[in-house]
Amino acid sequence: MSISSESDRRDFTTLYAEVAGSIGHLVLNRPECLNAINDAMLADLLEAVRWLDSHREIRVVIFKGIGRGFCAGADLNSLPFAQGRPETGNSWLSRRQVGQTGTRLCEAIEQMRPVTISQVHGCAVGGGVLLMTACDLRIVAQGTVMFIPEVDLGSPFSWGAVPRMVREIGPAITKELVITCRRFTPEEAMDWRWINRVTTLDKLEIEVEQLAHEIALKPSVPVVITKDHVNAVARVMGAGLTSYSDGDLAMAVNVEKESLEAARKYAQSKLTKSGGR
Repeated sequence: MSISSESDRRDFTTLYAEVAGSIGHLVLNRPECLNAINDAMLADLLEAVRWLDSHREIRVVIFKGIGRGFCAGADLNSLPFAQGRPETGNSWLSRRQVGQTGTRLCEAIEQMRPVTISQVHGCAVGGGVLLMTACDLRIVAQGTVMFIPEVDLGSPFSWGAVPRMVREIGPAITKELVITCRRFTPEEAMDWRWINRVTTLDKLEIEVEQLAHEIALKPSVPVVITKDHVNAVARVMGAGLTSYSDGDLAMAVNVEKESLEAARKYAQSKLTKSGGR
């Protein structure tokens, strides 16, 4: 079976998306802060996912980041509560919409027609962990630092994270990682069957591209059906696990005095190191 040779590219403020034949790439492009996520990147991600999904010739989309890391999670410079003050400048409805954007993004990634692969190196923190989890397949470089610091920030892990993680790795490990905020290794994640492969950094891109082209050469209809079938089974397995109020809970918690103080202390300790998490 041949692969289309058409190409296209769209540049956004914080990332770019490109299509080369049957393979698409979504590339986070804020290397100065380890591709930390701010409101602009959230909006760009949603639009880029829609744009890539509109290319009917694409069979596989690779998610990756430029620079030293995949994604350092939320950009602390953009979070009012991380500076020790609540978000009060916008209406409740506006804040609620922002709070639900991450959930909509993860749902949009999961519902993409092409198979999605996360190419992870350097770091995957908080929302970065969730971005890779929303993808169908995950290949991670040795030495990648991964952790979920939301509790230390005084915030619950939102964006529909808990139901996804419970489905992927079970209740006990989910509780441990989210509550303790400890760092975990790609090898541990491999043992939990959370990621597909661990490889060396110098071979990461090669292995991801090889896997993408291998999948792109398969008959497209059974691949799409298999992806949808597995996702449907996963949803049934997680019946009763819902994240509809994630954004509301995050907004409510982030005005608590204890949460604001925890976020302020965390931000002070981290911002000088990386500009993100």
